[in-house]
Amino acid sequence: MTSFDTIHSEAGADRHAKRSSARDRLDRLQRRLPPGRALSWLILTVVFFWAVAPAIFTTYNPVEGIGGAQLKRPDAAHLLGTDALGRDLYARIVYGAVHSLTGAFVAVALGLVVGTAFGVVAGSVGRRLDDAIMRLVDVLLSIPPLLLSLSIIILLGFGTVNAAIAVGVTSVAGFARLARSEVVRVRRSDYVEAAFGSGGTFWAVLWRHVLPNSLTSVIAFAALQFGSAVLQISTLGFLGYGAPPPTPEWGLLIAEGRNYISTAWWLTTAPGIVVVLVVLAANRVSQSFAKVIP
Repeated sequence: MTSFDTIHSEAGADRHAKRSSARDRLDRLQRRLPPGRALSWLILTVVFFWAVAPAIFTTYNPVEGIGGAQLKRPDAAHLLGTDALGRDLYARIVYGAVHSLTGAFVAVALGLVVGTAFGVVAGSVGRRLDDAIMRLVDVLLSIPPLLLSLSIIILLGFGTVNAAIAVGVTSVAGFARLARSEVVRVRRSDYVEAAFGSGGTFWAVLWRHVLPNSLTSVIAFAALQFGSAVLQISTLGFLGYGAPPPTPEWGLLIAEGRNYISTAWWLTTAPGIVVVLVVLAANRVSQSFAKVIP
């Protein structure tokens, strides 16, 4: 074999090795981040930036109509059309992200903090206090979430914050039950018994050993609850118990468009698709997040 042939074969081997290495890296990337999960992250990222900086994505005012532009079909000027007052629907959906996402975060945070506190106390103290808290949790679980949310909103009044509080209260029981079961499981572990046996006080063992090993499942459950919170808040907005008009809240947008569903289908279709995509994306991402938590 000549030196030219040797150099040519070595160059071909190098190219083949580089292509194989590139394919291996691509395969690893696809295994770590499948297309469905990547799309879910993209949707949530876009919606997050809608909520943080909506003016970057649209120049229209979400609450002011344009004269002579009532019920216009989607076109180049109005990507998702306009409503009965001439307001750009895309702008209202973008600006409505802050209300729906903020409400979902408040609801999940309320359920996480209050429910976890109840569960930790019940699982740590036990006996009569445990029985009392768990009976309260059973009562909350026996009431349909929507009915409980409506009852709380009637007491507190309408609005996005009150709707978020109502949704958060409905999730307290689930967080409490999970936190209690995790605390009870961890308390029976050998290393916790060893900590008590070596002279550790109740609060020291609870803080150093029980809580860190109990809250991982609770945090994963909180991630799973986010998509459900978005859907529940949109449902309350659709029923008229959320933000009042002309607030561009997603559930309210769907409710306002149902009166024109035969003549202006985009008024309900566009915000409905956005809600469905956000809920599905949140569920997909949260399930993946839950799997990586030990």
